[in-house]
Amino acid sequence: MRKKNPTLTTQELALMKVVWEKGPSTVRDVYEALLEDRHIAYTTVMTMMNVLQRKGHVRKEAEGRSYRYHPVRPRGQVVGSMVREFVDRVFGGSAEPLLLHLVEDRHLTADELDKLARRIRGKK
Repeated sequence: MRKKNPTLTTQELALMKVVWEKGPSTVRDVYEALLEDRHIAYTTVMTMMNVLQRKGHVRKEAEGRSYRYHPVRPRGQVVGSMVREFVDRVFGGSAEPLLLHLVEDRHLTADELDKLARRIRGKK
């Protein structure tokens, strides 16, 4: 059996965002939501939803002749895992270089920097 992978690919994440935003969804629901931003085949969405189910990201429940897919973990938990994995892999587990890069690269306004500083001080 394939090992369950907490890190989502770019395409898997796009599908999961739909399920998190809309709630339990059919393949048709996800397909129609994705069509608003890009061209994708219905069969691709169906295949990817089954991959997400095999990987343990969604569970499916029979509903008539189709299935409704439910997220297994909340969005914040999955995103948190992905960020931790990224920080570990790219920055050796240290968040400071990531924060510095984001502050410098995103050209934050003075107001955004003040808000960020307050949030950091609040974590001390």
